[in-house]
Amino acid sequence: MIKKVAIISLSRGILGEPFISHELEIGLNRLKNYGLEVVTTESALKGMEYIKNNPKERAKDLLNALRDKSIDMILCAIGGDDTYRLLPYLFENDELKNAVKDNKKIFLGYSDTTWNHFMFNKVGFKTFYGQAFITDLCELENEMLPYSRKYFEELINKESISKIEPSDVWYSERTNFDSSQIGTKRIVHKNEGFQLLQGNPVFSGEILGGCIESIYDMFDNSRYADTAELCKKYNLFPSAEEWKGKILLLESSEAKEKPDLYRKMIRTLKETGIFDSISGILVGKPIDEIYYDEYKSILLEEIENKNLPIAYNINIGHATPHCIIPFGIKCKVNMNEQTIIFNQ
Repeated sequence: MIKKVAIISLSRGILGEPFISHELEIGLNRLKNYGLEVVTTESALKGMEYIKNNPKERAKDLLNALRDKSIDMILCAIGGDDTYRLLPYLFENDELKNAVKDNKKIFLGYSDTTWNHFMFNKVGFKTFYGQAFITDLCELENEMLPYSRKYFEELINKESISKIEPSDVWYSERTNFDSSQIGTKRIVHKNEGFQLLQGNPVFSGEILGGCIESIYDMFDNSRYADTAELCKKYNLFPSAEEWKGKILLLESSEAKEKPDLYRKMIRTLKETGIFDSISGILVGKPIDEIYYDEYKSILLEEIENKNLPIAYNINIGHATPHCIIPFGIKCKVNMNEQTIIFNQ
């Protein structure tokens, strides 16, 4: 059972900004109501400008939290777009590799944190993908969203996730997060469950992946000039051989990328040979179901391996609510039964 949680800002530093103080208070209270001891890492509340300008301090926060034996769980504040800048500070002297030795901490985050999950994968450390402090614990409704809460409570109580099933509902995303919205309900929609686009309805493997835009940045320098170079330097993206038998997770961000760019991102992945190595793909529901059908069509058109199972509309990523997916744990996906079951 988790007893002590450290909240960390590895990418965007909004947690330290005054405009989000009401959300910070809500989230801290929810964690404390679970009986958890909560700390923030040294830089977590120093604001956007500091976090942006000090990737070394962000890396230091992560290493210190990993080394602190009293901390059971590292919870990411939110995503962002430049956590890749931590790479040299975590890998040049095997700092991350040494920090995770004999370490069984829980690490939870998503979005740009995809990069951090790939860093941990590189050093053989299992992580959990799908929720973050601001987006889930700081939800402005009077309670956490029930589906998201279910998986968070399972993780803090059992330190594992046993089974994922579809949510009965999905929610329109908020456009206003100020304090006037505390207690306001989200707009609710009926959810259609997991959808098999092609391939065998039952497949298995260990899951790895995350936000498709973050993964695309590993090969493309459109956002920052050095993302592809650093990814290549540290061999962050696994080889086709290393992907063998794994399940690729892809989810898309709040940017709601246009279909032409989504196609380009899928083609970039195709060039790595990954679609001939993996045992299946899990695709998260697009936020607000924008481009829901277009993304689906692109996957079917661009992935030439027609035997590769593709499971669509998983409640993971930027569309709410959020399950939590363990990385590095063998699982069985059964689309007939609408379940993803993990070996304990």
